[in-house]
Amino acid sequence: MVNIAKCRSIYIVGLLVSIFTLAGCQQDASTTQANGEYETLTIRYQGNAGRVLFPELAEDLGYLDPIKLEWVNNTISGPQSIQTAATGDTDFGWAFNGAIVQLKANGAPITSVIGYYGSDEEEFYGYYVLEDSPIKEAKDFIGKTVGMNTLGGHAEFILKEYLKQNGLTDEEIEQVTMVVVPPVNTEQSLREKQIDVATLNGMSRDLAVENGGIRPIFQDYELFGSFTAGSLMMTERFIQENPNTVRKFVEGTAKAIEWARDTPREEVIARFEKIIEERDRQEDTEAIQYWKSAGVSEIGGHMKPDNFQLWIDWLVKNGELEEGEVKGEDLFNNEFNPYKDEVED
Repeated sequence: MVNIAKCRSIYIVGLLVSIFTLAGCQQDASTTQANGEYETLTIRYQGNAGRVLFPELAEDLGYLDPIKLEWVNNTISGPQSIQTAATGDTDFGWAFNGAIVQLKANGAPITSVIGYYGSDEEEFYGYYVLEDSPIKEAKDFIGKTVGMNTLGGHAEFILKEYLKQNGLTDEEIEQVTMVVVPPVNTEQSLREKQIDVATLNGMSRDLAVENGGIRPIFQDYELFGSFTAGSLMMTERFIQENPNTVRKFVEGTAKAIEWARDTPREEVIARFEKIIEERDRQEDTEAIQYWKSAGVSEIGGHMKPDNFQLWIDWLVKNGELEEGEVKGEDLFNNEFNPYKDEVED
């Protein structure tokens, strides 16, 4: 069996070499005032096929003007997205907060600037099996294969926490095989029995459930209740060199989160459809029809230490971090969020 922990350690070392090598190679244009107010008028990023990120919604609503987003490519992996931002190939990344904790703990000069997704009663990560599957509880996962979008992300953390809470030992958890399956293929992989358990979230989950023939085992909302699970991050250097641009970006994204929260569902879906069709990336809009919730617990994506401390404690308990090595309050910056005064004393 492949030693996932060893592979991840090698990956992180390689990543950090890239980060510190390329940290000085970011765009010189970012240090030049543009339009007399913003340091740069272009922010590069990776997208997610078939989905609309809140910064993309903010741009379409006009909340980022005159700043424009520059799409580089798509990724299905939050850890890859923050790696790409940390090395300066993009200007912001998006990922599960546990992955951001790990990267920060290994010395990467990054800071989260706004929460962007989470779990609640309508938006959650669920772990599904076929209706006739023998898997009914945690111990039945032993020796089985679980498909998820990436390793080291939200889906892996939640799965391991569920198994631990339900009595499995570390040795037994090591017998559960986790494999990467692109979200667009996860449902099909389960139905074709290429995997035993499928990790499904958001619109892809609701579409799969509507298609029938599958049943849930557990969901992250059952373990933790409503919580903001991931955030958008930038390098400390980009923030320092582009404070006006970053402020506009965060303000616009925060307003877009609240727009999605306050706007009737049908209007939000119609807007997402328009965005996907107009950007012309050969994407399917079927899953968008199942959008239900912004999923971000705090107003405007405002962050708090608990958004990170949950995963810090988990990593310490799992032996991947030392006690006190990373603190939740050191991982984010609410300075640019227009809603900060509404929630802070």
